[in-house]
Amino acid sequence: MKKNLFQYLFVFAALVALYLAVSGSRRLKSREAEIDALQQTTRDLRDSLQEYQLTIQDLQYFSLENNDDALAYTDPYELEDPMRYIADKLLETNEMPGNNPLVPYEGMEGDFKINKIKLLNHRWIIADFSDGKYWGELLIGYEIREDLGADFTLIDHLLYTRSQ
Repeated sequence: MKKNLFQYLFVFAALVALYLAVSGSRRLKSREAEIDALQQTTRDLRDSLQEYQLTIQDLQYFSLENNDDALAYTDPYELEDPMRYIADKLLETNEMPGNNPLVPYEGMEGDFKINKIKLLNHRWIIADFSDGKYWGELLIGYEIREDLGADFTLIDHLLYTRSQ
């Protein structure tokens, strides 16, 4: 009887060991497949990140922030953040009642005000303006005065027409 009991226990243990070996190898293959998929995803994400970084560099090519030669022109003024300073000076023109004086159009749905600003270099700004319904863009020249004021000159402008 003891002999039969040991045989049953041995067979049972062998079956459990076989089951664990098979399920373990399946689990291992499954985990390896997951790891391979994650590694591929990581490679794809790295490629996408590099692609976006190149796109960002292209978009920032015409930007005062990335133009050391243009930034050198602001050095004598000892401004902490020249881009923010110039943008703030331009946005101050919005505070005047009525349309912004740099916008050569009369607002149709309200007053035209400057919304977005991009400093291209130490002399030019491109800006977006809108009255809430109509919008356009401005190319503005600027110069910082000795007293840290700023003079803005409208170079060119356009107003988008609304398509019906």
